[in-house]
Formats: sequence, structure tokens, C-alpha cells
Amino acid sequence: MVLEEFFSLLDSISSDESILDFCRKHVLHGTPFIFAERDDDFYEFRKRIGDKFRIPFHEIYITGSAKLGFSPFKRKSFDYDSDIDVALISLNLFDSIMNDISNYQMSFRKNRQVVREVELKMYHDFLEYTALGWIRPDKLPISFQMKAFKDDWFDFFRSISYGKSEVGNYQVNAGVFKSYQHFESYVFSGIKDLKRHKVARGS
Repeated sequence: MVLEEFFSLLDSISSDESILDFCRKHVLHGTPFIFAERDDDFYEFRKRIGDKFRIPFHEIYITGSAKLGFSPFKRKSFDYDSDIDVALISLNLFDSIMNDISNYQMSFRKNRQVVREVELKMYHDFLEYTALGWIRPDKLPISFQMKAFKDDWFDFFRSISYGKSEVGNYQVNAGVFKSYQHFESYVFSGIKDLKRHKVARGS
């Protein structure tokens, strides 16, 4: 599917049920563009991540332009400036990270933790995402007492970026979703907003 076909199909539907079906069929389901005709490499890439975080390979998804071959939000094709966005679907991993964060939140409430204003904004962004069932490690404030976690997280994804894994010469980023339902709801919300804004612009 190309960008024009994507929007043509999206324009032809209107109900929430049909938009959800569109998301499942065209955005979530199937082999990602970046691994077209390379199913074995796709498996190995997912297994590599799964082994690191003790997650079944089938609970690891590639999203965004690397999945579709284009970004409907930026209206541009996937290219060498694009990133590989990965979603890890794991309640255990989500809860493990949030347990550590709850300890931070307690010390923050008791004023034992000092956070600069810019980091406070980042922390609020982080909490907004977690309320949606999505952990974004890049939003954790620098002063968080989770440096070891952050270093390990980003060191790992750097180790499979830029020609160091099956995905090729791209940067790999990742986030953790609490459940598949949270992941699907996030994708559905994005596509629904995309359709709404496109109608509002009249294009």
C-alpha cells in the first residue's frame, strides 16, 4: 500500500468500528515494510529484543513509517532519515518499571527529590503517557534515580541500531505498552485524529 491508497481507504470509512478494523488490517497486522520478504530477519530481530527483556517475540511490534513504508502523519515515505519505532507489549515489564517509579513518586511528594523545572515538565509528560498505558523511557527526567535502567535501555537499543542488527542502518527506539489493548487504542486514536484533521483541512 502507498500513501495515496492509505488515505483513499481511510476517506471511504466513517464509523469507529470501520476505523478500528482499518487499523487492525492495515496498520497493526502483517510484516513491516522494513522487513518485506525477510520474514526470517523479522523473527530474529524480534527474538533479539524479546530475549533481552524476557518478552515473547510475538509481543514485539514495529510501528510508524517502518511498518507502513510511509508516515501518514508527516506525509512522507520511509527513508534513511527515518527511525525504527518498536512497541514492547508486556504487563510484567510495565509493572516492573512502574514499581521503581512509584518509589520516586513517593520521595517526590515528600520533597526529598529536587527536580529542575524542565525536568518536571518532562516528568509530567511521562506520567501522561503512562496514564495511557505507555512507558516512554526517553521522558524520564535526568535526575530520576533510575540511571542504571535508562543507561541499560538506551545502550541496548543503540547496540541494535545503525547496521548492528537485522533491521539495517537505522536508529531503533522503543516504548513499553501495558497490554495489546492499550497499544491498539493508541493506534486507533492516532488514526481517528488523522482522519478528523484531514476532514477539517478539507484535504
